[in-house]
Amino acid sequence: MQITIDKQAGFCFGVVSAIDTLEKELKKNETLYCLGDIVHNNKEVERLEKLGLKTINKAEFEDLKDSRVMIRAHGEPPQTYIKAKKNNIEIIDATCPMVLKLQKDVRRGYEQMKKINGQIIIFGKKGHAEVVGLVGQTENNAIVVSNEADLEQIDFSRPLHIFSQTTKNREDYQKIISLIRQKHLTKEVFVTDSICKKVSLRAKNIGDFAKSVGCVLFVSGKDSSNGNYLFNLCIKENKNTFFISDTKDIDLDKIKHFDHIGISGATSTPMWLMKKVEDYVYRQFKDK
Repeated sequence: MQITIDKQAGFCFGVVSAIDTLEKELKKNETLYCLGDIVHNNKEVERLEKLGLKTINKAEFEDLKDSRVMIRAHGEPPQTYIKAKKNNIEIIDATCPMVLKLQKDVRRGYEQMKKINGQIIIFGKKGHAEVVGLVGQTENNAIVVSNEADLEQIDFSRPLHIFSQTTKNREDYQKIISLIRQKHLTKEVFVTDSICKKVSLRAKNIGDFAKSVGCVLFVSGKDSSNGNYLFNLCIKENKNTFFISDTKDIDLDKIKHFDHIGISGATSTPMWLMKKVEDYVYRQFKDK
């Protein structure tokens, strides 16, 4: 049996940078909090919490004072920084450079739209950490759309500037833009291409990887938007694709007949976890 890990799989640059920063800060032996899961992968969060990280939610952050808090790669709205300053909280900012640039672009776009009575539209997942941070750049006035039905929120008599969450599907973004243009014939529509090129490249390559193997074990946290997106692309090209979060999720009966097993994952999936899956499968079928 041959087992191959997708060379393109694993952490994106923003997550690598955030975790590298986090591990360096943890070595200082001071209490360090992270506002929300550092990455949408429970196994990686558990590993880091064993090193001393304390994950907190928004409510806990509100009550925190005189502490150190890390901002994860997804970024945060301006209100978080204001609260931190008020409560003497030291911010360790690991916002992904791509997200940071997008936040600035959205803020600039919002100021321009205010001058012409326009609207900011953000294509993304409602409630996603990155989207919350982007909406915060507009004094919470941006309209978040995830699908065609959400377009009903838009006032098509006013100018629009459209942005996208960095990890969204480029094809879906183009579809939303096209639908908006069809409905918006009398006013200006500004569009910013804000989808991460790393994510786009992964989407392009994962189909080829899926077709090159007999079956795919796709490793991802269930809450990862990118993971669910890439998994669906994978299963589209290879129906024998199985979503797992850890080795305990592997159904050996479903994969034992394949001579070539592929292992891939989301941009939030650590390489050590995919190698753990590889080692586990190898030990189960080493004589095959």
